[in-house]
Amino acid sequence: MEPKYKRILLKISGESFSGEQGFGLNPDCIRSIAEDIKEVHDLGVEIGVVVGGGNFFRGRESKILGIDRVTADYMGMLATTINALALQDMLEKMGVITRVQTGIEMRQIAEPFIRRRAIRHLEKGRVVIFAAGTGNPFFSTDTAAALRAAEIKAEVILKETKVDGVYNKDPLKYPDAEKFETIEPIEFLKLRLQALDATAVSLCMDNKIPIIVFNMSVRGNLKRVILGEKVGTYIGDVEIIPDKGGENG
Repeated sequence: MEPKYKRILLKISGESFSGEQGFGLNPDCIRSIAEDIKEVHDLGVEIGVVVGGGNFFRGRESKILGIDRVTADYMGMLATTINALALQDMLEKMGVITRVQTGIEMRQIAEPFIRRRAIRHLEKGRVVIFAAGTGNPFFSTDTAAALRAAEIKAEVILKETKVDGVYNKDPLKYPDAEKFETIEPIEFLKLRLQALDATAVSLCMDNKIPIIVFNMSVRGNLKRVILGEKVGTYIGDVEIIPDKGGENG
């Protein structure tokens, strides 16, 4: 089967790197993420990845710790870079060539983000991992994913999450939560749903970039999304289901 998408932006939360331990790095979790990415990369899909840093530190924790919010956000950017390097190492051990690009300069360990260079890496079949968010405080890594997706002209953002899509309320707390199969971005914003940062959804809406929210902890789900199967929740204009039957279908 042919991939439905040629170039994607995959957003991975920091918590996915720690698994059930809830903090730090879990090698089994990183390996699982890398194997899913490699499986899709082997289909010829160009992959950009934005990683979070919540397994180490979140900028919004600044009030609890008494740290200035701007300083805390920069600390969070450093946390995302740790995850990016861990993912890069695992992917390259699997034979997948990668590049890490950061929103703030760290030339000894990664390239600074340069849009044209990132696109060239993708065209050469390299996985590009974007770390340090946008390089600016007060912006979430969801918003960084939306920004990078627009800059590299990704066809879709794939947002990894703990549950199998977007619900009207937290399904982990409320058994009667209802899942959206598809939802328009403007409706998502009106309902003030929490699955993604509102700024990220607005940016995607303006640039007509669809978002698919899905559970990546289910092995093979990433590939299923890439092949066009109905997985998770589609956020965007009403999706046109492609005819895969061909002339004889």
